[in-house]
Amino acid sequence: MKQTVIGRHKVGNFDKWLKGHQDRVNLFSPAVASFRTFQDSNDSNSILIVFEDADLEMLGAIINDPKNKSKKDEHTVLEPVILSMQVPT
Repeated sequence: MKQTVIGRHKVGNFDKWLKGHQDRVNLFSPAVASFRTFQDSNDSNSILIVFEDADLEMLGAIINDPKNKSKKDEHTVLEPVILSMQVPT
């Protein structure tokens, strides 16, 4: 089922991470229709990504795939990467 998913993590260097936007587009495109990026106002190295029309299982597999660790390291992504989904009310 496709849904909106929120991803949150910290980075070691925001400017370096931001330059990797196209890599994220390429990496996540099989699992999401689009995504928007936010930066915390009180912590410039804290990132939130809103994934639209996401396949949560596929997105989680991409994020946790060991073959993508080098891209995480290159973009200074710090673990944990936390995924959240909307709760039906």
